[in-house]
Amino acid sequence: MSIGNFRPAQKVLLLLDGVLRMNILRRMHRHLDPGDSLSELIFGLIMVLTFTLGARLLEDEEAVDGDTLMIAAIGCNLAWGIIDAFLFVLGRVYERRRVATLAAYLHRAEEMPALAAIGRELENDLSAMVDDAERDRFHLALAKAARHHRRLAVRVLPADIHGAIVVFFLVLATAVPAALPFILIADGHVALRVSNALLVALLFVIGFLWGRHVGAKPWLAGFLVMLVGAALALIAIPLGG
Repeated sequence: MSIGNFRPAQKVLLLLDGVLRMNILRRMHRHLDPGDSLSELIFGLIMVLTFTLGARLLEDEEAVDGDTLMIAAIGCNLAWGIIDAFLFVLGRVYERRRVATLAAYLHRAEEMPALAAIGRELENDLSAMVDDAERDRFHLALAKAARHHRRLAVRVLPADIHGAIVVFFLVLATAVPAALPFILIADGHVALRVSNALLVALLFVIGFLWGRHVGAKPWLAGFLVMLVGAALALIAIPLGG
């Protein structure tokens, strides 16, 4: 089916998906897992929505100061981008330390406890797709390899820093679409409505694109991410988020 047979909204999504697949996603996922990039984008959009939706709920009582609102939203995402980047590196080092500790245990453990430890580690891994005999042979091979494995020092790697930089810019970039209406539209109330609509639409687009990326139903994924993201922002507002 040619792209001309799709409705305009579908055309836009498919074209955007093609651009992302060829360039942005390919480069980004050299340093960041697709699940991590999805969560960071959704997190950033929700953070901005807590500001813009909160201001929308209060606009009947107070005048909307678009400049102040956007400076606060961008500042918040800037701060959380730094925090999330640090947590990303911390998580990578923690996981590396955990694996190193497991490898050290396998190095000195007897065969049966070692196989049990490997089984627990790989319980939900792709190895569950094979039969018991093949899985046991695989686990035994890992146990034997661990006995000859040279223990490496756990440290921060360049890939961790690259991933942290991607995390920072993902969170920060989500504040940019929210700021554009206030730059282009003079009426603060109209700009706020457009900003909120744009952020909610972006939640749908992100869900749609990542649904295609992981093989899920893209339209369903888009609507779920959009609804859950907006709901989480509304929950965060009265809680001080």
